[in-house]
Amino acid sequence: MTITISGVILAGGQALRMQGKDKGLVMFQGKPMISYCLERLSSQVATLSINANRNQDRYAEYGFPVFADELANFQGPLSGMLTALKRTTTDYVLFVPCDNPFLSAHLCQRLFNALIQQQAKLAYAHNGERPQPTFCLMSRVLIPALEHYLNRGERRILKFLQEQEGVVVDFSDEPHAFQNFNTFEDLQNNSGIKIED
Repeated sequence: MTITISGVILAGGQALRMQGKDKGLVMFQGKPMISYCLERLSSQVATLSINANRNQDRYAEYGFPVFADELANFQGPLSGMLTALKRTTTDYVLFVPCDNPFLSAHLCQRLFNALIQQQAKLAYAHNGERPQPTFCLMSRVLIPALEHYLNRGERRILKFLQEQEGVVVDFSDEPHAFQNFNTFEDLQNNSGIKIED
């Protein structure tokens, strides 16, 4: 049996710490941040789409499907994840945030290997210092559990992943792959870093 994996870039947040700018469209080294994610993720998954709650026309210009959260009022990354799981036809969905231009080329394979080895329903990254819950691979069988979690008012992503006994995958050999940007100061401080092919 062939296992299928789709990818979703999470670009649905409000980016309050970046003055409300749409982070995926903020420029980094001459290109919108999401363009790096699309380039790095497209070779790792069967299909790719973008979860965005605003500027959908601009995101659609990249040629990938764009969808908004089913839940209104910016409910957080889990809301986008639930919508993605419900609309996909693949067995698993790989999620990454839109503000991560250094995305690992091995992210999907390493998460998937750990998930299969541990017979788990989800796996998420750890950069050696802290969990990185928005970098996760999730099975569609988690739809009911995630719906229940959100319906009871919960929004914390790490708590959900832990409740579902997600496998923590060590990426301490690639800590740079999880360097995201939450403020314009972050962008300025890292503007000189070379992005490797």
